[in-house]
Amino acid sequence: MVERTEERHTEKMKKKQAAHDRIMAGKTVEKGLLIVHTGKGKGKTTAALGMVVRAIGHGKKVGVVQFVKGAMTTGEKAVFDAFSDNVEFKPMGEGFTWNTQDRARDIALAREAWDEVRRMVADPAYDMVLADELNIVLRYDYLPVEEVLEVLSARGEMKHVIVTGRNAPEALVEQADLVTEMTLVKHPFREQGVKAQAGIEF
Repeated sequence: MVERTEERHTEKMKKKQAAHDRIMAGKTVEKGLLIVHTGKGKGKTTAALGMVVRAIGHGKKVGVVQFVKGAMTTGEKAVFDAFSDNVEFKPMGEGFTWNTQDRARDIALAREAWDEVRRMVADPAYDMVLADELNIVLRYDYLPVEEVLEVLSARGEMKHVIVTGRNAPEALVEQADLVTEMTLVKHPFREQGVKAQAGIEF
């Protein structure tokens, strides 16, 4: 009985492998991707930073610009500062708009951060650029979506750009190659009153 089960399993896996090999044989395109991480669930920046780590592991040059998290000390900055040959890490915001309560200053800071993203996107030395929380900036109309889309569509053929944040504009979703929406199922902040903790949220 055990032997027959093993035989069936082996045969099933052989068929799966053959089907997988057929699919992979047709995947021949290699290009820079526009990647969007959005949604109400936690993990958008975390997933993007995981891609940054992968890129570093392959010897790639990465630029990271954080649009709202500059006001806090994050664990990722401490790590990436140790890899300064591979990563330029620039936290440029002063916190969320409800903290600053100064729209004009928020817009000016968003423009400064966007100018850094534009520089990195235009510079062929960077293989990947992460615009962290850019969607928040776009949601509050601190930058014109049309300008952002124009810059991102003009990037180099092999340049990857990752954009994170809730409420990604539909036009950005449409232009992107890869879009992941993080779904909130459960969060200790909401259900248990657990505050943001080092190593988890920042």
